[in-house]
Formats: sequence, structure tokens, C-alpha cells
Amino acid sequence: MQSTVTDEVSAIGQAIAARVGTQKYRIWFKNSTKLALADGYLKVGVANLFVASWLENHFLNEIIQAGQEVTGHKINVSFTVAPELSGQQGRSQFASQRQLTEKIEKKIRNGRTGIEAGQNRKLKLGLETFVVGRSNELAYNAAKAVIREEKSPFNPLFVHGGYGVGKTHLLQGICNAVSQDRPQAQWLYLSAEDFVNQFVLALKTKKLEAFRSRIRQTDLLAIDDIHFLASKPSTQEEFLHTFNTIDLAGRQVVMGSDAHPKMIGQLSEKLVNRFISGMVVKINPPDLQTRCQICKQYIRNIKAQVPEKVIRYVAEHLRTNVRELEGALLKLTALSSLGNQKIDLNLAKQALTEHLARTDPMVHISDIESAVAAYFGITPANIHSSRKGRTVAMARHFSMYLARKHTKMSSSEVGRVMGNKNHATVLLACKKLEDLIARNIEMHWQSSAGNRVCRARKILAELEESFSD
Repeated sequence: MQSTVTDEVSAIGQAIAARVGTQKYRIWFKNSTKLALADGYLKVGVANLFVASWLENHFLNEIIQAGQEVTGHKINVSFTVAPELSGQQGRSQFASQRQLTEKIEKKIRNGRTGIEAGQNRKLKLGLETFVVGRSNELAYNAAKAVIREEKSPFNPLFVHGGYGVGKTHLLQGICNAVSQDRPQAQWLYLSAEDFVNQFVLALKTKKLEAFRSRIRQTDLLAIDDIHFLASKPSTQEEFLHTFNTIDLAGRQVVMGSDAHPKMIGQLSEKLVNRFISGMVVKINPPDLQTRCQICKQYIRNIKAQVPEKVIRYVAEHLRTNVRELEGALLKLTALSSLGNQKIDLNLAKQALTEHLARTDPMVHISDIESAVAAYFGITPANIHSSRKGRTVAMARHFSMYLARKHTKMSSSEVGRVMGNKNHATVLLACKKLEDLIARNIEMHWQSSAGNRVCRARKILAELEESFSD
């Protein structure tokens, strides 16, 4: 058991490196962190509080996603100061980190965060590695149209779907292809969170015009995780003007989101109407044939040798998203390498037993949380929190109810995932919601546009539709 945990920790480290890049991993993780798995937590030991704060603020999502890839379920992350990391090596590492921090802060002061427009900097993911299948063919063809036509037949292109189905891959692929085919084109790729942070910084430093000039003069603006704008009315207004400026100039906007525009709670009607005026396309979880092709491509990328029957075994049992497939293969190859064993079907079954057992073939709980959070205009972190406001509590109850209905998770497992709640809390939430649905009660909650009202059954139907195939 201890060996398995050690192998998982090693695989998580490799997954973090793949996400943050070699340089950042070397500076921030390689010699200045110590990972451990215990009691459902990924514990990150660090040399000092500065490192803990920086990792939490800049790499928390990557750490969580890497942990989920390898373990197959959502994990909580905690940061602790490890005395063995705070010696001379820690001081040397601290100096390197300080230098990198100062460099980044200098960029921020000059208003140069994010991927620079017109720099033709190649992003990590390209369309040449995007595996096309029935679940994503329409989105892929729409992306090709954006690349092919300087003025595409639809604006914006809005791609939505659950966790790990390829939205970011598609957006980055569009940017890379435009950069290659039209070198003179000015493009910008950033997340909605980056947009928010840069907008707030521009306001504080009185550089709003410079920010607007840089964003609005692009030929292609790609914004990922656009649902992050929910419940941020001033930033929504800024983005609306940005979108209108780019659109009126005949240039292109592409966006990625966890949910359909109409399903993103606390998003202004004006923005929703602009989003649905273009091409809105959903990417569904990949089918078996596509999952097999994804596995084969990932294996080629990491230069591993995996038999065809092992690939099919993994693809048949992991049905929700690309990241779970890659996490399972990463764990399998890591176990093979560390144990000096040949990869075969027996090793795959042995290595992935727990991983596969935790994988729900119907709906993944992360898809449920993303859909519910987007609908009510909050974040999954709010659902996991101890907050008891009406909107958060309602979202938490729907998440618990849908998780029990659409997954094989027990009440205790659902409670642990959603902020370490006990099974009684989950049972009570489900019972209460069942009663509201049975009576089809009119439910009220607060959004950025004011108080919203909707019947319980309609809310349930819309949420289930948002994460169904």
C-alpha cells in the first residue's frame, strides 16, 4: 500500500511538471516541495510561508488537476512548512523564486501579463494533436472555419462542455494555427481570470486606456473559462464593450466555458445575448473509438510502449474525459518504470483497480459541480465551503442530490468531495430537495441581475440537460 501511495505521489509530481512547464517546476516544485497523500488530502510541504503563498495563489488549480488526473477523484490540497526544506538549499531556492517573482511583478507594472498579442508565441496545445471524433467534430470544424476565414461566418465562437473534454486544446489550437497561417495577425489568448485581474490592475494603476488598447486591437481574442465572469458586473460591462469593439471591427472572438451561456448564473442578459448571437457548440465526452485514439496519441507523446489490449481496457473503463485517460496512462507507465515491470493487462488491472472503481461511467461529479456552479453564478469552491447563504446552500443541495442520483458515490463519498461534509448532511440535503421537487416549489436566489425565480423541477431539468450527452 505504501508503495502504491509513493507511486501516486511521483505520478502527481510528473503531472504538475507537465502542466506548469519545466522551468517553473524546477524553480517552484523540484527541490522546494515535498508531496504526500494522506486522508484524502494532497499535502504540499514547503520551505517557508512565501513559497506556500505563491504556490497557492499561482499553481493551486494545476496541483488540484494533477492530483485528480492521477488519483481519479477530486482531492483537497493543504500547504505546510517542512523543516527539512528550509536549510541552505531552501535559501538558494528562495533566491531563485524571488528573482522570478520580481520579473513577473515588473511585467505586471508595465501592463504585460498574459500572452502578448502579435508576439507569435506558440502555445502548448495545437490542432495537429487534437483527436477528432463524433463528440467534438462540430466544434473542430467551427474552429477550422475561424482559422480559414479572416472574417469567419460566425462571431463569437462559443465552445462549452464538461471538465477535460478539449475546450482549452481547441482554443489554443486556433491561436497557434492563426499565428502560423497569418503571421501578421495580432492575437491574444488568456483566461477570464487573467482578464479580470488585468482589468482590476489597470483600474488601480490608472492604465485603463493602455489595457483597452492592447485587448481591443487584436484580430483574434481567445478567452478561456468565460464563466469566471459570473457575479462580476463591472468586469462583465468592460468585456461587453471589448467584445463589441472587436466585433464591429470585423475581428474574431472565441471563448470556452463549462456551461452554455444561458446556464451561466449571474451573467448579464446583454452578454448572454451577445454570446448566443454567434456559434454556440458543445463538446461531449469522447466515445470509445475517440478515447482509444487519444490514448494512442498520449502514449506516442510520452514515448511509451503500451499493448493495444491495455489501451482498449483503459479506454473502455474511463469514459468521462481526456484528463482521466491521460492520468491513468501516466500512473500505469510510472508504475511500470518504477517497478521495472512490463506493461500488460494484468499490471493495468492491478495498477488501476482503485482508479477505475472510482470512475463513474455515467456522469463525473466534477461535471455536476461545474454545471451547478455556473447555473447559480458561483464557483465549485463555494460549494465546498462552509458558507450558508441562500444561493450557495441551494447550489450545494442540488450538487449533492445530482451526485447521488447520477453517480455511484455513497453519501459519505459525496460529503467528503464537497468540503468534508458528513453523510448525514448529504442525506438531509437530498431529502429536503426531493420534497421541494415533488411539490415543485418556486425557488428564489440572488443573481447579478437581481432576484431570480424558478420552479424546482425546471431547475433540475435544466441542470441535468447541461451535463448530459
